[in-house]
Amino acid sequence: MVIFMKSITINPKGFSKDQLKFYIVLVPLALFMALPIVYIINHAFKPLGELFAFPPKFFAVHPTLDNFTKLSQTAQTSSVALSRYLFNTLLVTLLVVFLAVIIGSMAGFALSKLSFKGKNMIFEANTLSMMFVPAAVLIPRYLIIDKMGIMDTYFAHILPLLAMPVGLFLLKQFIDQVPDELLEAAYVDGASTFRVYRKVILPLIKPAVATVCILSFQQVWGNLETSNMFTTKENMKTLAFYMSTLVNTNNTVVGQGIAAAGALIMFLPNILLFILLQSKVMNTMAHSGIK
Repeated sequence: MVIFMKSITINPKGFSKDQLKFYIVLVPLALFMALPIVYIINHAFKPLGELFAFPPKFFAVHPTLDNFTKLSQTAQTSSVALSRYLFNTLLVTLLVVFLAVIIGSMAGFALSKLSFKGKNMIFEANTLSMMFVPAAVLIPRYLIIDKMGIMDTYFAHILPLLAMPVGLFLLKQFIDQVPDELLEAAYVDGASTFRVYRKVILPLIKPAVATVCILSFQQVWGNLETSNMFTTKENMKTLAFYMSTLVNTNNTVVGQGIAAAGALIMFLPNILLFILLQSKVMNTMAHSGIK
């Protein structure tokens, strides 16, 4: 008996009617998930009257740049130049992202491919640490920073943020997929462990590295803890801390417009970085390091 089955095109190069059922579900879902982004952008351009309108308006009816103008004027009257906050943030962010990737990938390589005593216990401890909220380790972290004598320094901004359990977990799980045969071939050719890490592991885990870059960037860019707890000098604080104080500028009502503009400025780098690296993030979450 011959059974005729309708062929369904899987992953066609162009548009196929078989994809309509996916569009019907995914397009409304994507639009719904984009609403917060649209709101943040519109909120920054609302005049003061629309910011406090009731019922609240989702879109700016009369968009204006007044909030950004007031933000610029406020920054000029600050005791510390806005460029100083920006410099502190960029320096700390670049160093933390770079060091978090290096430390995380090295640790992930060691936990995945090297043999030593206590390896499983260390990885379990890292996994367990993901259960702790930041507030639970705030006091121990403060005591350590104080005892090290690095209060009011860039080290106080950098060191607490280098430990990234989620990043280590992702990198280790991604490196697990690298075939051991590749590493054995490199060792047979005379490569050292560090050379194997640099020439074999790093090129194969680029999607995971991109994901860790995004996660660490988000963690540092909007971080308030280090500026609030580990620094007392105003010229050592970051842009995120300065933006968080804008709501209290002059008074709560006037400060809302400035805060809305500041929130958009702090949000844009996150979304732009994710857009640039989103394909690699998807590969990491799908655990598709080696085909």
